[in-house]
Amino acid sequence: MFAAVDEALARLYPTRRWTERDEEAAFGAGVAPGEAAAIARALAARLKALALHRPGTPEETCDYIYVLCVGRAPSLLEVREGMHPGGDPDLFDGVEEVYLRVTLSTLARFAAVQQVAMRAARDGDALAITEAPRTGVFDPVLLKRFQALVAVLAEHDVRHLDFGELLEPPAGFDAGDYADRYGGAPSVVSYLFYPQPAAAVTTTLVT
Repeated sequence: MFAAVDEALARLYPTRRWTERDEEAAFGAGVAPGEAAAIARALAARLKALALHRPGTPEETCDYIYVLCVGRAPSLLEVREGMHPGGDPDLFDGVEEVYLRVTLSTLARFAAVQQVAMRAARDGDALAITEAPRTGVFDPVLLKRFQALVAVLAEHDVRHLDFGELLEPPAGFDAGDYADRYGGAPSVVSYLFYPQPAAAVTTTLVT
């Protein structure tokens, strides 16, 4: 794994600087959105669970697949993404769910997996949905699905990277203006998947 990551970083960032990615080297090298959607369908079938593909933002170099492990239908994710009307906030107030969030790099054929909690709370006439990722997968109850998920990734020729091994800055790299934009130093995750800190919590207000 480490050799594959080092090779990808050297190819994508030949100057070893955060802001200087080689876009030609990145073009077509990762998991395309259409393939990510196909992996989501395969995960839904294999794990017999909701598995939703969500494109990353323009600032991110990844797509996401959320696999619902603890929760109910309709899920908070479906409500947040506008796939199901929120309706009366009281119906979801206090609901908590747990997901495996698969992050698929568009720069290399890599995937990393995080355990994510989603919680909903009424905020006036709206619903506040908070997403809190952890830096890996920790709860034993998730292990069986996690193992099946990794097997599906391998079948699609996507290398699974241990998230816990991606949290440090790559040795010898220049962080550029990362600290001004996000605080701290960019981890390997920031170079290969998304720029924000790995455990950044987000809250979305659904009206």
